[in-house]
Formats: sequence, structure tokens, C-alpha cells
Amino acid sequence: MKTNVLCLIFLINFGFITAQKIYSTSQSYKADFNVFVVDNEYQADLKVYKVSRAYEAKKNSGLWYFTNMPYDSDKKIYFCENEHEADLKVFFVDYKYQAKWKSSEKKFLLY
Repeated sequence: MKTNVLCLIFLINFGFITAQKIYSTSQSYKADFNVFVVDNEYQADLKVYKVSRAYEAKKNSGLWYFTNMPYDSDKKIYFCENEHEADLKVFFVDYKYQAKWKSSEKKFLLY
């Protein structure tokens, strides 16, 4: 019984650690939050690197894996056209080591 409880706790915590599987929706009302892609790194709340495999999307560090199905994602986002509509401003980087938060102020959006 104790083993089952410990396994359950581990699985719940593991889900929070890997919450970076993202689904991009075409309707804002279906999204968990709105995202705007900025032109310059210094404008971004989060620098994002798109990984090619789901297991590479670790923690809340800016490593995003885009899924094709909403039920397979941890978060659903909507890419908005105007900066003032966005909950989160992101900049897509070229290298994995560049992915990071500018500040932890908006990290809660991806938990």
C-alpha cells in the first residue's frame, strides 16, 4: 500500500516537472494563456528553444516540445498578433543553452 502511494506521489510530481509539452491552438478561448513572439531577446519574458523530442522538454526552463494534439499537451497556447494581448512574451533562440526565463515573475503560467 505504501509503495502505491509513493508511486502516485512520484507520478504527480513528475507531471509538474515536465510541463513543457505545448499545443498551439487557433482560438484564444481554448488557450491556457496568450503568447506574443517578440523581435528582440531583451523584450522577452522567456527565451524558448523548440526541442524535437518530448523527453527533452524538461522542467520549466524554456525547452518546449510542440504536440499535434491538445490532449497530449501540458499547456495550450494562442499566438496573438498584438503585444498588449499577451500574457507571456517569448523569443525563440537558436541553441538549447540559451533558453531561460528573464525573471521568475511569470513562471506560474507554465506550472
